Amino acid sequence: MSERAAVEAAIADAHRREWALVLAATVRVAGDLDLAEECVQEAYAAAIESWARDGIPANPAAWLTTAAKRRAMDAIRRERTFRSKLPLLIEPEEAVEDTAMDRLTGEQYNEPDDAVPDERLRLIFTCCHPALAQEAQVALTLRLVCGIPTPDVARAFLVSEPTMAARITRAKKKISGARIPYRLPRSAELPDRLRPVLAVIHLLFTTGHTAPTGADLVRADLVERSIALARMLRDLMPDEPEVRGLLALLLVTDARRATRADAAGRLVRLEDQDRSLWDRNAMSEAHDLIVAGLRGGQPGRYVLQAAIASLYAEAPSFPETDWPQIVELYDRLLAIWPSPVVALNRTVPLAMVAGPGPALDEVVKLEQDPRLSGYQYLPAIKADLLRRLGRPDLASAEYRAALALTTNDAERAFLSEQLASLPTD
Repeated sequence: MSERAAVEAAIADAHRREWALVLAATVRVAGDLDLAEECVQEAYAAAIESWARDGIPANPAAWLTTAAKRRAMDAIRRERTFRSKLPLLIEPEEAVEDTAMDRLTGEQYNEPDDAVPDERLRLIFTCCHPALAQEAQVALTLRLVCGIPTPDVARAFLVSEPTMAARITRAKKKISGARIPYRLPRSAELPDRLRPVLAVIHLLFTTGHTAPTGADLVRADLVERSIALARMLRDLMPDEPEVRGLLALLLVTDARRATRADAAGRLVRLEDQDRSLWDRNAMSEAHDLIVAGLRGGQPGRYVLQAAIASLYAEAPSFPETDWPQIVELYDRLLAIWPSPVVALNRTVPLAMVAGPGPALDEVVKLEQDPRLSGYQYLPAIKADLLRRLGRPDLASAEYRAALALTTNDAERAFLSEQLASLPTD
């Protein structure tokens, strides 16, 4: 590998692994997410020439953080100079709590209690401001804090890329227009922001568990980051059942990671996975968290999702899975979270309990929901049910529809294999 290629690879790796940490540290200096994002982008751009000239630093994240912070402080100083030189040409603005200038000068700034110990988790809580709609909170945080590309965020919300880009832009404008300060929430404010924070971590995990695009089925860096955040959140709020439920869900789902793809990177169906290779320690930890969550009164969506995933994982074999219990848990989940994706996922165990026919009837009903119009798993599930019902002609059309919507190479290869295996007579 050439020196230039090595530098570009190091920067790409640092962007993938360290973006959230660098941005979180920079926004504390900048006091403004737009300015912080701009400074971090400039730091990454500057690294190309600097690292090529001076060598790749031993700690890329520290180098990038220092460079981004310096740019933020320079920008604040320029703004301060501008204001001091034009005192008669601009109207004095009302004091805004926790402004970037206050951070630099020390004026009127008191650091709130250090409720959230991790920089990245702090920024997630900060971005999940109650002045924004929850979907805007989650989308903005996934895009800017977690570094998830806008198309992938759009897929997570079952909307088009332009719609999601506009939603993120509106959220940023509202923050700027309403002068919402980027300050760390105090301990008393954390429970009001918990729901979107849980959603951010869950969607971050989902994006890593099955990467929306690329050659690999899993993005391990996102999976590991989300589990680490969930653990920190559990330590921060140990008495919250849904926090325990989220951690359990991530652990039991990730326990199968080593068997979800073969040595060649091809997707392996659940029924064909080697259960002896599943992470039993993670499953055991998840089980304890789930039991505690189910005993704590009415379980929430993450506890129920974790219980469903645990039933899949703890079955001795695929045929021995407790399908009726899974359907029952899905019914309970739908009662508190009527998501079309949940309803679609329920058709999989329903087919094992009632047969593919009734499950197909449910899928056909869900086709009328516009939120699932571009969701690749709907035609994929429908194709499998049609195949099991002996309708290869109709199954073929659905596999092709799923392929047209799928952008992950491992999933595309799997769908192509299923399509090729259909009888042609």
